[in-house]
Order: sequence, then structure tokens, then C-alpha cells
Amino acid sequence: MTSLARWSTVLSMFVFTFTPLSFSVNGPWSDALGDASGLREELMREINEMKQIIQRQAERISELEKRLMGEPAQEATAEEYALSKKEVERHVDAHLLHRVPGHELTGGLRIGIGATGVLQSAQNANGDELENPGSDVTDASYSADLEFEKKLGPNGLAFLHLETGDGAGVEDRLKVFSNVNRDAADADNTVELTELWYEHQYAGVPVTLTIGQIDATVYVDTNEYANDETTQFLGHIFRNSPTVPFPDNALGVNLGMAPAELVDAQLLIMDANPDSEDVFDDLFLSAQVNVKPNLLDRAGNYRVLGWVDKRAHRKWLDASADDEDTYGWGLSFDQELADHVAIFGRYAWANPDQRLLDLDEDFSLEHAWSGGVQLSGDLWGRADDVFAAAVGQVSPSDEYANANEGLRAKKEGHFEAYYSLRLSDHLTISPDLQFIWNPYGGDAENGDSTITVVGVRGQLDF
Repeated sequence: MTSLARWSTVLSMFVFTFTPLSFSVNGPWSDALGDASGLREELMREINEMKQIIQRQAERISELEKRLMGEPAQEATAEEYALSKKEVERHVDAHLLHRVPGHELTGGLRIGIGATGVLQSAQNANGDELENPGSDVTDASYSADLEFEKKLGPNGLAFLHLETGDGAGVEDRLKVFSNVNRDAADADNTVELTELWYEHQYAGVPVTLTIGQIDATVYVDTNEYANDETTQFLGHIFRNSPTVPFPDNALGVNLGMAPAELVDAQLLIMDANPDSEDVFDDLFLSAQVNVKPNLLDRAGNYRVLGWVDKRAHRKWLDASADDEDTYGWGLSFDQELADHVAIFGRYAWANPDQRLLDLDEDFSLEHAWSGGVQLSGDLWGRADDVFAAAVGQVSPSDEYANANEGLRAKKEGHFEAYYSLRLSDHLTISPDLQFIWNPYGGDAENGDSTITVVGVRGQLDF
């Protein structure tokens, strides 16, 4: 209750308490009391008018207080929605600073520091350079990230990402279509500038423009539950579709649009050959549309993407055609089913006719699919923990098989499960289990037995 309202109530109680209800007087006091009675009535009218004025002012002030108290909450909600939407557009864990507060420095500059270590042991390893094919191998890798983020004015954002690491883990001991440790940087402890971009949100228009050295997987083929090797799945097939030939981080432009609350889109153009001196001589073009239907009043994303890779490709069945573009399309969805249960999936297809000339692996993939489930630790009393499991397959192209007589070219299958154990605000340990059957389509020279990979990942956020 406002102070004016309280004073109005007190004044009313005073008037009605000390004003006589009724009495009659005869004699010389009658006229005087009659005058007093008229004065009292006049006073009562003025008091009632004042009471009404005070009451109206109290109502206005009360309404103003509600509006003033409500506006910050509404702004916070809008800000949280904008942040959530931006995370969905980029994928929720694309960057360290999107999932941890980081540290505030002078002038609104934020800094985030993180490190990831992976230890894995592979049974039935089948790499080409193994001295004892089919043996068990154990190896480790680590990566470290340093990120800076700075708001520039009301609509601008600058971002810088430095990364280092060492070790290929067990990846160089396996011959497979899709490997088992997406975090293995093997950068030989050199510090690399992986991202440096400026993003501008146009005021009053649902359009965001990002330009600089960017990571294509931040914008297309995104997924809420399978898109971050430091906190989610380690296997390449569950991080992004192996049929999409994402180039290394390079100079590019991304245009993000949100024409409606339930729809957003990305249009990406970037240099597909960052090692070349001719910038934008070879392009990687991609577009993604994301529909968020809010099924069952639950969050969900349903994405359709397409891509064109203008780097030089050679046709499998026509060696003279060695300067060909290639293309493909894909689907990606994630859907929350209940408070602590969510599912996700991917499918992608790539033109099977050709392969990239400078690709180290002498094969090409045509189809890839994957799907899985994520459970929140709330179900068993560990709110910050996560369990997830997924299964998928990659299929080599028929043209690859036809161009190499004698190949079995089977579909390579993958399974992965991990448990994310949150030990503190800064440290998470994740045991991880993977199986790969028909590795390399059953055509590896050093064995085609099912590969079992047991590992553990540690994620430290400073």
C-alpha cells in the first residue's frame, strides 16, 4: 500500500470516529449548534472530496509502481529469450562463454578459460601403421581454449578464440570412416587463432550479421544435444554429420534471420580453402532453416540445411573430370519430451559421384544418420549430471565401391554412451564408451573386427 493510500485510510477513520452520529439540542445553543452542524457538513464534503482525490492519486501511484516493478522483469525475460535464441542459432555449447559466466574485466570485456583432456583405450585397433594389428592401444590428448568477448555499443559484439593442444589420442591408430575423438587437436602445443569475428544485431530488425574468421559448425548442422565434443559426444558422427565437408575455420560471413518467433535461418558464405593465397577463390556455401513448433509445449528444433562445396573434386568414374563442385543436404532435430528427457537425430546426404582432391582419406560417404537420447540427472537426484547415448551409421558411396574393385564397402556402425559427472562448478568428468562395427566398411587391411573404445574426458572451466 502506498503512503497516500495509508493517509487516506487514517483520515477516514478519524472523521467517522469523532463525528457525532445524531443528537438534538433546544435552547440558546440551538442556533450555534445549527451553524456548527452546517460547518460540519461542509467540512465533511471537503474531506470526502479530498479523500477521493487522495484515493485517485494512490491508485495512479500504485499503477506506476506496478509498471516500474514490471519493466525490469520484462526486460530480463526478453534478454534471456534473446540469449537462448542466439544459443540455439549458434548451437548451445559452441563456445565456452556461452555456457559459463567467465570473468568480467574492465570495460565489459569477458574472458573464459577452459581445458579438456581425453584418455582412451581402443581394443582391436586396425590402423595402417600398427606394428601389431588388432592389438589394444591407449593414448591421450588435450586441448585448451581462451576466449574473449566484448560488447561494442548496444548492437555489436566482438569475439576472439585462441586454442592449443597436443596429441591425436587413439585416432591415428584406427582406420575408420568416422573417428572417435573430435576434441583431439594435435596442434603440437602451438597457439592458434581459431575464431575472430564481429557480430552486429540490427536494431528493430531480426537480422544478425557476423563477419570474420568463423567456424561453419556454429551456424549450420547444429543440434542442442549433440554438438559439443567438450561436454557432449566425443565421436565425430555425433558432433556433426560426416557427409558434410566442413572447411577449416576461415574468413566468412553469416547472415542470421528470425522473421518469426518459431522460425530462424542462417546463410553462410566462407572461404573453403583457407590455406590458399586466393581468398574466396573456393567457396563453401550453406543455408539452414530452423522451425521451432513448440510441440507438447516443449522446446524443439527441426532444421533443414543444404550446402555447396566449390573446391576441386574428381569424379570416381571419370578421372578427367577433376574440377567439379559438389553438394548435399541434411536434417537435424532435437526435441524435449519431458522435464528431464530429450531426443535428437540427424540425417545427411552428399553427392556420391566425386571426392575432394586433397582429402587424405581415399573414400567418399553418401549417407549418414544418427539418433539418441539425453537424460538429466534430476531423474536420480543429481541435477547437474547428464547421461546420453546414441547410435548411427555412415555409408560409403556406390561410386567409390565401383571404382575400387573388390571392396566390401559396408555401412560402418557407431554407438556411444557417456555419463557427465559434475564434481564442482569448474570440473566435470565424463566416462565414455564407443563401439564401431564394420570399421572402414570392412575393408581395412589390418582387421575388420568390432572396435571397442573405453575412455574418460575431463573438462575444466576456470
